[in-house]
Amino acid sequence: MSNNEEINSIDPNSISQQELHGYLLSAVAPRPICFASTIDKEGNVNLSPFSYFNLFSVNPPMMVFSPSRRGRDNTTKHTLENVLEVKETVINIVNFDMVEQMSLSSTEYGDGVNEFVKAGFTQVPSDKVQPPKVGEAPVAFECVVDQVIALGDGPGAGNLVLAKVVQIHVKKAFLDAEGKLDTPKLDLVARMGGNWYCRASGNALFEIPKPIRTLGIGVDMLPEAVQNSMVLTGNNLGRLGNLEQLPTKEEIAKIAEHPEVTSILNGEEDIIALHKLAQEWLAHDKPEDALALLHL
Repeated sequence: MSNNEEINSIDPNSISQQELHGYLLSAVAPRPICFASTIDKEGNVNLSPFSYFNLFSVNPPMMVFSPSRRGRDNTTKHTLENVLEVKETVINIVNFDMVEQMSLSSTEYGDGVNEFVKAGFTQVPSDKVQPPKVGEAPVAFECVVDQVIALGDGPGAGNLVLAKVVQIHVKKAFLDAEGKLDTPKLDLVARMGGNWYCRASGNALFEIPKPIRTLGIGVDMLPEAVQNSMVLTGNNLGRLGNLEQLPTKEEIAKIAEHPEVTSILNGEEDIIALHKLAQEWLAHDKPEDALALLHL
């Protein structure tokens, strides 16, 4: 992998807020979507999506999202005003089947307008908090607002809403046979830059063994020719480095007898061909065989 690509280095103070916004939101993505329902002290309901959002703690179960001040006029959004008045919210999770309606709800309607109605969502009473939940959401989290932290007072400044989960609603249709949430079934969406979203389904989903469960050998333990391969990618090296041990002499000898390997060893440009074969085996989830091959 080359480290000599041209880099455009930017001081965030040297560009407009709009330009900075574009760089940040396009690069820091995909971002999960907090679809927050809130109410004001008069009982008026508001529903709005925020992509400055994530889970930050399990004990206590704490989610954080940030309704920013508007860039054009520095005013605050209804969601922020509501959680300061009534410290409760429901965070509804967005999947592909409801993403267009969710986008419609982000329209800045006037005070007192119910986005549930405007966007055609079903308003369902919550168990422990006052704001309703979205009936179409695959998962919904009833939360109490622990605190709101203002990050600034100028246009674009965020306001961290720390929301503690007090009740969880999961539609059974999105559970697997073991009663756990099924990621492919959820078909979640996430926010990208501009008008772009991404969909967590099909070929966009893939699994990687978690290094925390094992002690990988590391890329630095791979042969130098492998580390500097013109064929193997950083992802390929990462998968190899995640294996727990180097191949034994017996494993290397056995792989050398593989028909595809013997034909390569008897030909020309064997290093490139071996690396391509190792890459193919990695793609077919055979990392141990690939590692043995790369030690020939």
